[in-house]
This record gives sequence, structure tokens and C-alpha cells, in this order.
Amino acid sequence: MSDTSKRGFASMDEDKQREIASKGGKAAHEKGTAHEFTSEEARKAGRKGGETTSKDREFMAEIGRQGGKHSHRSDRNENNDQDDNDEEGKGTQGGSREQHAKAGRQSHKNK
Repeated sequence: MSDTSKRGFASMDEDKQREIASKGGKAAHEKGTAHEFTSEEARKAGRKGGETTSKDREFMAEIGRQGGKHSHRSDRNENNDQDDNDEEGKGTQGGSREQHAKAGRQSHKNK
């Protein structure tokens, strides 16, 4: 049996594969033979991917653990444990902490 591990597309590094695949996709679009998904096809593909992913119990458990860690954090400014994407003084629901506090005080006045 001959050693084929150093030959072919699959043996190339990911960047080289991506470069070649990109060229093929661009050529297909220019030629007019590229497949373009309808919204229904995209919906079906997304549903199928979601069903497949949700069957992976280990992956779903990890997602749950990450969500639990995130939702059980105390004041993130005090702990300096803020997500990289959050701006200073902002929570995950939009608006600043001060805006949320003000809205909370106002909602209690209305009761």
C-alpha cells in the first residue's frame, strides 16, 4: 500500500484549502452555475443543523455551563470579569446600568 498522506486536497493546510475553495466559488458565481439558496432552503438547512447539534449532548451541556457561568456573575465591574464585547458600564440587555436603575425606580413608582 502506498503512502498518500502527503497528497491531495485533504492533506493541504486549512488556509490553502480555503484559498482554493474560494477561487472555485468565485468562478462558479461568475459562470452563473453557483447555487443560491432560497429562504426556504436556508430555513431547512438551518433546522437540520440545529437538530444535529442538539443531539450532541456533551456540546449542549457545555453551552448550558457557559450560560450558567455568565448569568451567575455578580457585578462584573467590581470583579473586572466583563466580556470583551461589553462596553464599560453596560450590561448584556442594552443600555447602561444607570439607565436600568432609573427604569427600575420609575417602574416601582407606577405600582
